Amino acid sequence: MQESTVYRSIPREAEKKKRRAIAINFLLRGVAINIIAPSTDLSIEEVQQLQQQLNESPQN
Repeated sequence: MQESTVYRSIPREAEKKKRRAIAINFLLRGVAINIIAPSTDLSIEEVQQLQQQLNESPQN
């Protein structure tokens, strides 16, 4: 039986969420975006969006 596309997308989405979390940790430590993007397999635009979200979030 062939797996559904929804079922197959679950592990991919979990992996992308994990890569985003790693990118956020890099950003919080001051690592440059041009290092983070290839290290996490995210696009520069995705990392920039994460950085913008961090900058906009209220600081504790």
